[in-house]
Amino acid sequence: MATRRTKAREPGTFLALLASLIFAMLPACRQTGSDESKARQTVTIAAAADLKFALDEIALEFKRARPDIKVRISYGSSGNFYSQLAQRAPFDIFFSADVSYPMRLIEAGLADASTQFTYATGRIVVWTLKSSPLDLPRMGLEAFKHSSVRKIAVANPEHAPYGKAAIDALQKLGIYGSVRERLVYGENVAQTAQFIESGAADIGIIALSLALGPSLKEKGRFWEIPLDAYPRMQQGGVILTWAKHRKAAQELRAFVLSPAGQSTLRRYGFSPPNE
Repeated sequence: MATRRTKAREPGTFLALLASLIFAMLPACRQTGSDESKARQTVTIAAAADLKFALDEIALEFKRARPDIKVRISYGSSGNFYSQLAQRAPFDIFFSADVSYPMRLIEAGLADASTQFTYATGRIVVWTLKSSPLDLPRMGLEAFKHSSVRKIAVANPEHAPYGKAAIDALQKLGIYGSVRERLVYGENVAQTAQFIESGAADIGIIALSLALGPSLKEKGRFWEIPLDAYPRMQQGGVILTWAKHRKAAQELRAFVLSPAGQSTLRRYGFSPPNE
């Protein structure tokens, strides 16, 4: 009895079919890769602690304009960040509370001078909780003499520009000698505010930008230290030579310097760099 034999598929036919399937999948693979590349485009920022509220808000505005770029911010003292960046810490862009640390990075060959920028001028205030018996707007400097003031918080002047400005102001105003033994030092200006907020200090000198932030504004009151009591606090930044997303960092820098970015900084007490 004859047996029907199934005809084997030609090897060439099978290879042609496989090639067609692979070719059909390539556009989808290319598109997926492109989307993943965009999703991974994250600008990493090392920022001075005085920018906590203002830069958070600017970052949200920037992400609305550029949803393909993510923003990741770390806050701390400018001097500590400088030490980390000198060891090539993985950041794209640095926002300092002064202009000297960015310049030192340029001098060390860790940033290109063409990327340097000045974005604002900061101010300092004396701040305390609303529950304090101190009426700062009325008392001004006299508040430091009040019997309730046992601890006075300032940022560490060795690596925090706002701490250096605070000490300069106390010296210029002629009261540093009488308050020196009562000073407690925060690692940065944001921690200094936390000392007062938690009761670890009765009063302190912090950035105006923090005093105007949503959480501290509701909890405290302040007196602004006269501008002629401390050196002008110009604040600048730089893009690092090893930035992974240089173009995105440049776009963020441009946004901070734009009218929209400067408007947000002004609402938090910063002055434009050219004023």
